[in-house]
Amino acid sequence: MRPIETSSAPGGLGWNRATATLALLSFAMLIVSLDQYIVVVALPDIARDLGYSAQTLQSVISVYAVASAGFLLFGGRAADLLGRRRVLATGLALYAGASLAGGLATGPGMLLAARAVQGLGGALVFPTTLALINTTFAEGRMRNRALGIWGGAGAAGLVIGVLLGGFLTQAFGWEAVFLVTVALAGPALLLAFVVIPPDGKRERGRTFDLPGALSVTLGVTMIVFALVQGPAHGWLSPGILVSAAVGLLLIAAFAVIERRSSDPLMPPRLLSNPNLVTGVAIAFMFMATFGSVLYFLSLYFQEVLGYDALQTGAGFLIPTAVVVAGSTTAGQLVTRFGLRGTLIAALGIGALGAVALGLTISPNGSYIELIPGLVALSLGDGIVFTTMFIAAATGIPDREQGIASGIASTGSGVGAAVGLAVLVLIATAGLDDLSGEQLRIATANGISTTLFVVAGGIALTLSLALTRCPTPTEPPPSPVPYQTRRC
Repeated sequence: MRPIETSSAPGGLGWNRATATLALLSFAMLIVSLDQYIVVVALPDIARDLGYSAQTLQSVISVYAVASAGFLLFGGRAADLLGRRRVLATGLALYAGASLAGGLATGPGMLLAARAVQGLGGALVFPTTLALINTTFAEGRMRNRALGIWGGAGAAGLVIGVLLGGFLTQAFGWEAVFLVTVALAGPALLLAFVVIPPDGKRERGRTFDLPGALSVTLGVTMIVFALVQGPAHGWLSPGILVSAAVGLLLIAAFAVIERRSSDPLMPPRLLSNPNLVTGVAIAFMFMATFGSVLYFLSLYFQEVLGYDALQTGAGFLIPTAVVVAGSTTAGQLVTRFGLRGTLIAALGIGALGAVALGLTISPNGSYIELIPGLVALSLGDGIVFTTMFIAAATGIPDREQGIASGIASTGSGVGAAVGLAVLVLIATAGLDDLSGEQLRIATANGISTTLFVVAGGIALTLSLALTRCPTPTEPPPSPVPYQTRRC
Protein backbone atom coordinates (compact mmCIF):
# COMPACT_ATOMS: atom_id res chain seq x y z
CA MET A 1 0.00 0.00 0.00
CA ARG A 2 1.47 3.32 -1.07
CA PRO A 3 1.93 5.90 1.73
CA ILE A 4 -0.39 8.89 1.48
CA GLU A 5 1.61 12.08 1.32
CA THR A 6 -0.99 14.64 0.24
CA SER A 7 -4.67 15.26 0.83
CA SER A 8 -5.60 12.86 -1.94
CA ALA A 9 -4.23 9.78 -3.58
CA PRO A 10 -4.53 9.20 -7.32
CA GLY A 11 -7.18 6.65 -8.16
CA GLY A 12 -8.37 6.37 -4.60
CA LEU A 13 -10.69 8.06 -2.16
CA GLY A 14 -7.94 10.30 -0.78
CA TRP A 15 -8.42 11.36 2.77
CA ASN A 16 -11.86 9.73 2.83
CA ARG A 17 -10.25 6.31 2.37
CA ALA A 18 -7.30 7.14 4.63
CA THR A 19 -9.56 8.44 7.39
CA ALA A 20 -11.82 5.39 7.20
CA THR A 21 -8.78 3.10 7.28
CA LEU A 22 -7.35 4.91 10.30
CA ALA A 23 -10.69 4.73 12.12
CA LEU A 24 -11.01 1.00 11.48
CA LEU A 25 -7.43 0.20 12.48
CA SER A 26 -7.75 2.27 15.65
CA PHE A 27 -10.99 0.47 16.50
CA ALA A 28 -9.31 -2.91 15.94
CA MET A 29 -6.45 -1.84 18.18
CA LEU A 30 -8.95 -0.78 20.84
CA ILE A 31 -10.48 -4.27 20.77
CA VAL A 32 -7.09 -5.95 21.24
CA SER A 33 -6.02 -3.68 24.09
CA LEU A 34 -9.41 -3.78 25.76
CA ASP A 35 -9.41 -7.56 25.91
CA GLN A 36 -6.15 -7.76 27.85
CA TYR A 37 -7.73 -6.39 31.03
CA ILE A 38 -11.51 -6.50 30.55
CA VAL A 39 -11.68 -9.75 32.54
CA VAL A 40 -9.68 -8.44 35.53
CA VAL A 41 -12.68 -7.06 37.42
CA ALA A 42 -14.75 -10.15 36.54
CA LEU A 43 -12.23 -12.64 37.98
CA PRO A 44 -13.97 -13.13 41.37
CA ASP A 45 -17.27 -13.97 39.64
CA ILE A 46 -15.53 -16.25 37.13
CA ALA A 47 -13.81 -18.11 39.98
CA ARG A 48 -17.09 -18.64 41.79
CA ASP A 49 -19.07 -19.85 38.76
CA LEU A 50 -16.44 -22.00 37.01
CA GLY A 51 -14.63 -23.40 40.03
CA TYR A 52 -11.22 -21.75 39.77
CA SER A 53 -9.01 -21.85 42.85
CA ALA A 54 -6.98 -18.90 44.10
CA GLN A 55 -3.89 -20.54 42.60
CA THR A 56 -5.37 -21.12 39.12
CA LEU A 57 -7.49 -17.98 38.65
CA GLN A 58 -4.56 -15.89 37.40
CA SER A 59 -4.26 -18.27 34.44
CA VAL A 60 -7.28 -16.53 32.87
CA ILE A 61 -5.02 -13.50 32.40
CA SER A 62 -1.72 -15.28 31.83
CA VAL A 63 -2.89 -17.68 29.08
CA TYR A 64 -3.84 -14.69 26.94
CA ALA A 65 -0.45 -13.05 27.55
CA VAL A 66 1.44 -16.25 26.72
CA ALA A 67 -0.42 -16.91 23.45
CA SER A 68 -0.29 -13.28 22.36
CA ALA A 69 3.42 -12.73 23.04
CA GLY A 70 4.42 -16.03 21.47
CA PHE A 71 2.78 -15.35 18.10
CA LEU A 72 3.47 -11.63 17.57
CA LEU A 73 6.51 -12.14 15.34
CA PHE A 74 4.61 -14.78 13.41
CA GLY A 75 1.71 -12.35 12.96
CA GLY A 76 3.94 -9.52 11.79
CA ARG A 77 5.71 -11.65 9.18
CA ALA A 78 2.45 -13.19 8.02
CA ALA A 79 1.11 -9.67 7.39
CA ASP A 80 4.11 -8.87 5.17
CA LEU A 81 3.97 -12.08 3.15
CA LEU A 82 0.35 -13.20 3.08
CA GLY A 83 -1.34 -9.82 2.88
CA ARG A 84 -2.24 -7.39 5.63
CA ARG A 85 -5.98 -7.35 4.98
CA ARG A 86 -6.10 -11.16 5.02
CA VAL A 87 -4.20 -11.39 8.29
CA LEU A 88 -6.23 -8.61 9.93
CA ALA A 89 -9.48 -10.32 8.94
CA THR A 90 -8.21 -13.67 10.23
CA GLY A 91 -7.24 -12.15 13.56
CA LEU A 92 -10.62 -10.45 14.00
CA ALA A 93 -12.43 -13.68 13.09
CA LEU A 94 -10.44 -15.57 15.72
CA TYR A 95 -11.29 -12.86 18.25
CA ALA A 96 -15.02 -13.03 17.54
CA GLY A 97 -15.16 -16.84 17.61
CA ALA A 98 -13.04 -17.21 20.74
CA SER A 99 -14.99 -14.51 22.56
CA LEU A 100 -18.25 -16.29 21.81
CA ALA A 101 -16.77 -19.54 23.14
CA GLY A 102 -15.55 -17.74 26.26
CA GLY A 103 -18.97 -16.28 26.96
CA LEU A 104 -20.52 -19.73 26.65
CA ALA A 105 -17.82 -21.51 28.69
CA THR A 106 -19.07 -23.96 31.30
CA GLY A 107 -15.72 -24.95 32.80
CA PRO A 108 -12.15 -23.72 33.36
CA GLY A 109 -10.69 -25.66 30.42
CA MET A 110 -13.10 -24.23 27.86
CA LEU A 111 -12.50 -20.69 29.11
CA LEU A 112 -8.71 -21.06 29.03
CA ALA A 113 -8.84 -22.40 25.47
CA ALA A 114 -10.96 -19.42 24.43
CA ARG A 115 -8.52 -17.00 26.04
CA ALA A 116 -5.59 -18.67 24.26
CA VAL A 117 -7.29 -18.27 20.88
CA GLN A 118 -8.09 -14.66 21.75
CA GLY A 119 -4.37 -14.17 22.38
CA LEU A 120 -3.57 -15.67 18.98
CA GLY A 121 -6.08 -13.33 17.35
CA GLY A 122 -4.47 -10.40 19.11
CA ALA A 123 -1.03 -11.48 17.88
CA LEU A 124 -2.33 -11.21 14.31
CA VAL A 125 -4.29 -7.97 14.72
CA PHE A 126 -1.79 -5.92 16.76
CA PRO A 127 1.24 -5.87 14.40
CA THR A 128 -0.98 -5.82 11.30
CA THR A 129 -2.82 -2.66 12.34
CA LEU A 130 0.52 -1.00 13.11
CA ALA A 131 2.00 -2.06 9.76
CA LEU A 132 -1.07 -0.78 7.89
CA ILE A 133 -0.79 2.60 9.62
CA ASN A 134 2.90 2.83 8.74
CA THR A 135 2.35 1.93 5.09
CA THR A 136 -0.77 4.07 4.61
CA PHE A 137 0.76 7.31 5.91
CA ALA A 138 4.10 8.78 4.88
CA GLU A 139 6.82 8.87 7.53
CA GLY A 140 6.90 12.13 9.43
CA ARG A 141 4.15 14.51 10.44
CA MET A 142 1.23 12.61 8.88
CA ARG A 143 2.30 9.23 10.24
CA ASN A 144 2.94 10.73 13.66
CA ARG A 145 -0.57 12.14 13.77
CA ALA A 146 -2.09 8.86 12.60
CA LEU A 147 -0.09 6.87 15.15
CA GLY A 148 -1.27 9.30 17.80
CA ILE A 149 -4.89 8.38 17.08
CA TRP A 150 -4.07 4.66 16.81
CA GLY A 151 -2.00 4.81 19.99
CA GLY A 152 -4.75 6.69 21.80
CA ALA A 153 -7.14 3.86 21.00
CA GLY A 154 -4.62 1.23 22.13
CA ALA A 155 -3.56 2.92 25.34
CA ALA A 156 -7.15 3.80 26.21
CA GLY A 157 -8.25 0.24 25.56
CA LEU A 158 -6.09 -1.04 28.43
CA VAL A 159 -7.92 1.26 30.84
CA ILE A 160 -11.35 1.11 29.22
CA GLY A 161 -11.17 -2.68 29.52
CA VAL A 162 -11.16 -2.43 33.30
CA LEU A 163 -13.90 0.23 33.30
CA LEU A 164 -16.15 -1.63 30.86
CA GLY A 165 -15.47 -4.94 32.56
CA GLY A 166 -16.72 -3.54 35.84
CA PHE A 167 -19.94 -2.21 34.32
CA LEU A 168 -20.71 -5.35 32.32
CA THR A 169 -19.97 -7.71 35.20
CA GLN A 170 -22.16 -5.76 37.58
CA ALA A 171 -25.03 -5.38 35.11
CA PHE A 172 -25.03 -8.63 33.13
CA GLY A 173 -22.58 -11.06 34.70
CA TRP A 174 -19.03 -12.08 33.78
CA GLU A 175 -20.14 -13.68 30.49
CA ALA A 176 -20.79 -10.21 29.10
CA VAL A 177 -17.09 -9.28 29.15
CA PHE A 178 -16.55 -11.94 26.47
CA LEU A 179 -19.74 -11.49 24.47
CA VAL A 180 -19.16 -7.75 24.06
CA THR A 181 -16.05 -8.55 22.01
CA VAL A 182 -18.21 -10.50 19.56
CA ALA A 183 -20.31 -7.37 19.05
CA LEU A 184 -17.15 -5.32 18.47
CA ALA A 185 -14.99 -7.68 16.38
CA GLY A 186 -17.83 -8.83 14.09
CA PRO A 187 -18.54 -5.42 12.50
CA ALA A 188 -14.80 -4.64 12.35
CA LEU A 189 -14.26 -7.86 10.39
CA LEU A 190 -16.90 -6.94 7.82
CA LEU A 191 -15.60 -3.37 7.48
CA ALA A 192 -12.07 -4.63 6.83
CA PHE A 193 -13.19 -5.94 3.44
CA VAL A 194 -14.90 -2.64 2.62
CA VAL A 195 -12.35 -0.11 3.83
CA ILE A 196 -8.94 -1.72 3.31
CA PRO A 197 -7.84 -2.24 -0.32
CA PRO A 198 -7.37 -5.86 -1.46
CA ASP A 199 -3.95 -7.38 -0.93
CA GLY A 200 -1.71 -7.51 -3.98
CA LYS A 201 0.05 -10.56 -5.33
CA ARG A 202 2.74 -12.13 -3.18
CA GLU A 203 6.21 -10.89 -3.96
CA ARG A 204 8.21 -13.47 -5.88
CA GLY A 205 11.15 -15.11 -4.17
CA ARG A 206 9.95 -14.39 -0.63
CA THR A 207 9.40 -17.35 1.68
CA PHE A 208 7.78 -17.62 5.07
CA ASP A 209 10.84 -19.11 6.84
CA LEU A 210 8.76 -21.77 8.61
CA PRO A 211 11.68 -23.12 10.73
CA GLY A 212 12.39 -19.62 11.99
CA ALA A 213 8.71 -18.94 12.68
CA LEU A 214 8.25 -22.18 14.60
CA SER A 215 11.42 -21.81 16.68
CA VAL A 216 10.83 -18.20 17.73
CA THR A 217 7.09 -18.71 18.35
CA LEU A 218 7.62 -21.75 20.54
CA GLY A 219 10.68 -20.20 22.19
CA VAL A 220 8.94 -16.97 23.19
CA THR A 221 5.85 -18.91 24.28
CA MET A 222 7.89 -21.18 26.59
CA ILE A 223 9.83 -18.27 28.10
CA VAL A 224 6.70 -16.17 28.70
CA PHE A 225 4.96 -19.22 30.19
CA ALA A 226 7.84 -19.65 32.65
CA LEU A 227 7.75 -15.96 33.59
CA VAL A 228 3.99 -15.89 34.07
CA GLN A 229 3.68 -19.18 35.98
CA GLY A 230 6.92 -18.91 37.95
CA PRO A 231 5.42 -17.02 40.91
CA ALA A 232 2.60 -19.56 41.30
CA HIS A 233 4.57 -22.80 40.84
CA GLY A 234 7.94 -21.70 42.21
CA TRP A 235 10.90 -20.55 40.12
CA LEU A 236 12.85 -23.75 40.83
CA SER A 237 10.01 -26.15 40.08
CA PRO A 238 10.84 -28.69 37.33
CA GLY A 239 8.14 -27.48 34.96
CA ILE A 240 9.29 -23.86 35.12
CA LEU A 241 12.98 -24.73 34.74
CA VAL A 242 12.30 -27.01 31.77
CA SER A 243 10.07 -24.44 30.11
CA ALA A 244 12.68 -21.68 30.49
CA ALA A 245 15.53 -23.91 29.30
CA VAL A 246 13.63 -25.15 26.25
CA GLY A 247 12.58 -21.60 25.42
CA LEU A 248 16.17 -20.32 25.54
CA LEU A 249 17.39 -23.22 23.38
CA LEU A 250 14.71 -22.48 20.80
CA ILE A 251 15.65 -18.79 20.72
CA ALA A 252 19.28 -19.79 20.19
CA ALA A 253 18.19 -22.12 17.37
CA PHE A 254 16.20 -19.24 15.89
CA ALA A 255 19.33 -17.05 15.81
CA VAL A 256 21.24 -19.78 13.94
CA ILE A 257 18.37 -20.33 11.50
CA GLU A 258 18.10 -16.63 10.74
CA ARG A 259 21.82 -16.31 9.94
CA ARG A 260 21.57 -19.14 7.41
CA SER A 261 18.20 -18.27 5.87
CA SER A 262 18.07 -16.65 2.42
CA ASP A 263 14.85 -14.82 3.40
CA PRO A 264 14.86 -14.72 7.23
CA LEU A 265 11.78 -14.15 9.33
CA MET A 266 13.59 -11.32 11.13
CA PRO A 267 16.22 -9.78 8.83
CA PRO A 268 19.35 -9.04 10.94
CA ARG A 269 19.71 -5.61 9.31
CA LEU A 270 16.52 -4.50 11.08
CA LEU A 271 18.32 -4.82 14.40
CA SER A 272 20.94 -2.34 13.16
CA ASN A 273 18.25 0.35 13.04
CA PRO A 274 18.77 2.27 16.31
CA ASN A 275 15.23 3.62 16.29
CA LEU A 276 13.73 0.12 16.15
CA VAL A 277 16.04 -1.15 18.90
CA THR A 278 15.22 1.85 21.09
CA GLY A 279 11.50 1.46 20.41
CA VAL A 280 11.59 -2.24 21.35
CA ALA A 281 13.54 -1.59 24.56
CA ILE A 282 11.16 1.17 25.60
CA ALA A 283 8.14 -0.99 24.66
CA PHE A 284 9.49 -3.75 26.92
CA MET A 285 10.02 -1.36 29.85
CA PHE A 286 6.73 0.43 29.23
CA MET A 287 4.62 -2.71 29.61
CA ALA A 288 6.74 -3.92 32.53
CA THR A 289 6.02 -0.67 34.40
CA PHE A 290 3.09 1.43 33.15
CA GLY A 291 1.31 -1.62 31.74
CA SER A 292 1.34 -3.48 35.07
CA VAL A 293 -0.15 -0.69 37.18
CA LEU A 294 -3.74 -1.39 36.09
CA TYR A 295 -3.65 -4.82 37.67
CA PHE A 296 -2.51 -3.48 41.04
CA LEU A 297 -4.90 -0.53 41.02
CA SER A 298 -7.79 -2.90 40.38
CA LEU A 299 -6.58 -5.06 43.27
CA TYR A 300 -6.28 -2.02 45.54
CA PHE A 301 -9.77 -0.77 44.72
CA GLN A 302 -11.40 -4.15 45.41
CA GLU A 303 -9.29 -5.81 48.10
CA VAL A 304 -8.33 -2.74 50.15
CA LEU A 305 -10.96 -0.05 49.54
CA GLY A 306 -13.76 -2.60 49.20
CA TYR A 307 -15.12 -1.40 45.84
CA ASP A 308 -17.49 -3.62 43.89
CA ALA A 309 -17.02 -4.33 40.17
CA LEU A 310 -18.93 -1.23 39.02
CA GLN A 311 -17.15 1.10 41.44
CA THR A 312 -13.80 -0.32 40.38
CA GLY A 313 -14.62 0.35 36.75
CA ALA A 314 -15.72 3.90 37.56
CA GLY A 315 -12.39 4.45 39.31
CA PHE A 316 -10.70 4.23 35.90
CA LEU A 317 -12.74 7.01 34.28
CA ILE A 318 -10.15 9.70 35.00
CA PRO A 319 -7.14 7.62 33.90
CA THR A 320 -8.99 6.71 30.69
CA ALA A 321 -9.63 10.35 29.75
CA VAL A 322 -6.03 11.35 30.47
CA VAL A 323 -4.53 8.38 28.61
CA VAL A 324 -6.60 9.18 25.52
CA ALA A 325 -5.59 12.84 25.65
CA GLY A 326 -1.90 11.96 26.03
CA SER A 327 -1.85 9.36 23.27
CA THR A 328 -3.73 11.40 20.68
CA THR A 329 -1.49 14.45 21.16
CA ALA A 330 1.75 12.45 21.29
CA GLY A 331 2.20 12.45 17.50
CA GLN A 332 1.99 16.24 17.34
CA LEU A 333 4.41 16.55 20.26
CA VAL A 334 6.92 14.30 18.49
CA THR A 335 6.64 16.36 15.30
CA ARG A 336 7.27 19.57 17.21
CA PHE A 337 9.77 18.55 19.89
CA GLY A 338 11.35 15.35 18.53
CA LEU A 339 11.23 11.78 19.81
CA ARG A 340 13.77 12.13 22.58
CA GLY A 341 12.36 15.35 24.01
CA THR A 342 8.84 13.93 24.04
CA LEU A 343 9.94 10.63 25.58
CA ILE A 344 12.00 12.27 28.32
CA ALA A 345 9.19 14.61 29.35
CA ALA A 346 6.55 11.86 29.32
CA LEU A 347 8.71 9.40 31.26
CA GLY A 348 9.57 12.05 33.84
CA ILE A 349 5.90 12.87 34.38
CA GLY A 350 5.06 9.17 34.59
CA ALA A 351 7.77 8.50 37.18
CA LEU A 352 6.49 11.34 39.36
CA GLY A 353 2.98 9.96 39.05
CA ALA A 354 4.09 6.50 40.18
CA VAL A 355 5.86 8.02 43.21
CA ALA A 356 2.76 10.04 44.07
CA LEU A 357 0.59 6.92 43.91
CA GLY A 358 3.07 4.99 46.06
CA LEU A 359 2.86 7.71 48.71
CA THR A 360 -0.95 7.91 48.74
CA ILE A 361 -1.86 4.22 48.56
CA SER A 362 -2.54 3.07 52.12
CA PRO A 363 -5.00 0.89 54.06
CA ASN A 364 -7.08 3.95 54.94
CA GLY A 365 -6.56 5.92 51.73
CA SER A 366 -9.24 7.49 49.54
CA TYR A 367 -9.76 7.84 45.81
CA ILE A 368 -9.47 11.65 45.98
CA GLU A 369 -5.91 11.32 47.27
CA LEU A 370 -4.98 9.16 44.28
CA ILE A 371 -6.09 11.62 41.60
CA PRO A 372 -2.85 13.69 41.21
CA GLY A 373 -0.77 10.54 40.85
CA LEU A 374 -3.32 8.91 38.53
CA VAL A 375 -3.35 11.96 36.25
CA ALA A 376 0.45 12.22 36.01
CA LEU A 377 0.98 8.48 35.51
CA SER A 378 -1.80 8.27 32.91
CA LEU A 379 -0.47 11.26 30.97
CA GLY A 380 2.98 9.69 30.76
CA ASP A 381 1.37 6.35 29.89
CA GLY A 382 -0.55 7.74 26.92
CA ILE A 383 2.32 9.73 25.42
CA VAL A 384 4.93 6.99 25.78
CA PHE A 385 2.63 4.32 24.29
CA THR A 386 2.33 6.20 21.01
CA THR A 387 5.88 7.58 20.92
CA MET A 388 7.60 4.21 21.32
CA PHE A 389 5.85 2.87 18.21
CA ILE A 390 6.71 6.01 16.24
CA ALA A 391 10.36 5.34 17.11
CA ALA A 392 10.14 1.67 16.15
CA ALA A 393 8.70 2.45 12.69
CA THR A 394 11.19 5.15 11.72
CA GLY A 395 13.42 4.26 8.79
CA ILE A 396 11.80 0.84 8.12
CA PRO A 397 10.88 0.05 4.46
CA ASP A 398 7.22 -0.69 3.73
CA ARG A 399 7.87 -4.32 2.79
CA GLU A 400 9.19 -4.99 6.32
CA GLN A 401 6.80 -2.88 8.40
CA GLY A 402 4.89 -6.00 9.45
CA ILE A 403 7.87 -7.81 10.95
CA ALA A 404 9.18 -4.56 12.50
CA SER A 405 5.77 -4.08 14.11
CA GLY A 406 5.89 -7.70 15.28
CA ILE A 407 9.31 -7.14 16.87
CA ALA A 408 8.10 -4.04 18.73
CA SER A 409 4.90 -5.78 19.77
CA THR A 410 6.83 -8.81 21.03
CA GLY A 411 8.96 -6.50 23.14
CA SER A 412 5.84 -5.09 24.76
CA GLY A 413 4.29 -8.54 25.26
CA VAL A 414 7.35 -10.03 26.91
CA GLY A 415 7.73 -6.87 28.99
CA ALA A 416 4.18 -7.29 30.28
CA ALA A 417 4.90 -10.87 31.34
CA VAL A 418 8.24 -10.04 32.98
CA GLY A 419 6.92 -6.94 34.72
CA LEU A 420 3.83 -8.58 36.15
CA ALA A 421 5.78 -11.64 37.32
CA VAL A 422 8.35 -9.54 39.17
CA LEU A 423 5.90 -7.01 40.58
CA VAL A 424 3.46 -9.67 41.82
CA LEU A 425 6.32 -11.21 43.81
CA ILE A 426 7.05 -7.83 45.38
CA ALA A 427 3.41 -6.98 46.09
CA THR A 428 2.55 -10.36 47.64
CA ALA A 429 5.71 -10.94 49.69
CA GLY A 430 4.72 -11.99 53.22
CA LEU A 431 0.99 -12.39 52.56
CA ASP A 432 0.77 -16.18 52.73
CA ASP A 433 -0.10 -16.56 56.42
CA LEU A 434 -2.28 -13.46 56.79
CA SER A 435 -6.04 -13.03 56.75
CA GLY A 436 -8.73 -10.48 57.54
CA GLU A 437 -7.63 -6.97 58.46
CA GLN A 438 -3.96 -7.93 58.60
CA LEU A 439 -4.15 -9.15 55.01
CA ARG A 440 -5.89 -5.94 53.88
CA ILE A 441 -3.22 -3.75 55.48
CA ALA A 442 -0.35 -5.84 54.13
CA THR A 443 -1.90 -5.83 50.64
CA ALA A 444 -2.04 -2.04 50.63
CA ASN A 445 1.55 -1.77 51.81
CA GLY A 446 2.71 -4.27 49.21
CA ILE A 447 1.00 -2.35 46.40
CA SER A 448 2.53 0.89 47.66
CA THR A 449 6.00 -0.66 47.55
CA THR A 450 5.28 -1.97 44.08
CA LEU A 451 4.47 1.54 42.82
CA PHE A 452 7.86 2.76 44.02
CA VAL A 453 9.50 -0.08 42.11
CA VAL A 454 7.48 0.93 39.03
CA ALA A 455 8.78 4.48 39.44
CA GLY A 456 12.33 3.12 39.51
CA GLY A 457 11.68 1.14 36.32
CA ILE A 458 10.32 4.25 34.58
CA ALA A 459 13.41 6.18 35.71
CA LEU A 460 15.57 3.44 34.16
CA THR A 461 13.61 3.84 30.92
CA LEU A 462 14.21 7.58 31.12
CA SER A 463 17.96 7.00 31.26
CA LEU A 464 17.64 4.87 28.12
CA ALA A 465 15.83 7.70 26.32
CA LEU A 466 18.58 10.10 27.38
CA THR A 467 21.38 7.96 25.97
CA ARG A 468 19.62 6.62 22.84
CA CYS A 469 18.55 9.45 20.58
CA PRO A 470 16.10 8.41 17.82
CA THR A 471 16.85 10.20 14.56
CA PRO A 472 14.18 12.51 13.14
CA THR A 473 13.44 11.98 9.45
CA GLU A 474 11.42 15.08 8.63
CA PRO A 475 12.53 18.72 8.93
CA PRO A 476 10.83 20.57 11.78
CA PRO A 477 8.51 23.47 11.00
CA SER A 478 10.94 25.94 12.59
CA PRO A 479 13.52 27.81 10.49
CA VAL A 480 16.41 26.05 12.23
CA PRO A 481 18.51 24.24 9.58
CA TYR A 482 17.70 20.54 9.57
CA GLN A 483 21.32 19.48 9.33
CA THR A 484 22.22 21.21 12.60
CA ARG A 485 19.14 20.31 14.59
CA ARG A 486 19.69 18.13 17.62
CA CYS A 487 16.97 15.67 18.65
